[in-house]
Amino acid sequence: MTNTIPPPEQQEPHDVADRVARQTLADREAAYANEVRRLLDAALDVMRKCGTTSRPRVADIVAAAGLSNEAFYRHFRSKDALVAALVDDGALRLRSYLDHQLAKESTPEARVRRWVEGVLSQADGEVAATTLAVLWNGSSVAQRPAPGRHTGGVAPGVLLREPFAALGSRDPELDAALVTHAVFGRLSELLWAGEQATPEEVDHVVDFCLTAVNRPR
Repeated sequence: MTNTIPPPEQQEPHDVADRVARQTLADREAAYANEVRRLLDAALDVMRKCGTTSRPRVADIVAAAGLSNEAFYRHFRSKDALVAALVDDGALRLRSYLDHQLAKESTPEARVRRWVEGVLSQADGEVAATTLAVLWNGSSVAQRPAPGRHTGGVAPGVLLREPFAALGSRDPELDAALVTHAVFGRLSELLWAGEQATPEEVDHVVDFCLTAVNRPR
């Protein structure tokens, strides 16, 4: 039988080298993603336990994650950078939760109500305590836009565009951004005041949102 595999000197350099390199990069990417997730989960757990009475050190978070300082600084420049990542991670989780809630409704009005209820519910109980602890740990977080307050591809406010369009909004994207600013601003006030939105307040906010997109031309 004739050997159909060319000798090494006749093989294209990229055939094996590229394949091995791609596999190495994929393995490294998976390992790094695992490190980041461990750091985020550990930080959230440690900050939740500390609340707003003490701020854990990077060393505390690294120890809880079972990693090294080298691993931490491979992914984050500082603790503030980690807190910013936690805020963004929380926004993604909230977006997923809201998406699931809105999918249960068939009318745009009901979807808007679900969105408002879901956002303001973040001021309730353990969720509020955890969120507040994370924000309290980041001295620079107050200087950057909150994840809910922009209309990027994964921000929670994006979910309002479709129901607003169905309700006749002249500019669903802008209306979604404005309402997101308002509702997340109120959520921030509730969090720092240690209060929860009453059913009456939720009704008022929903009415505000619906009136805003149905205003006269």
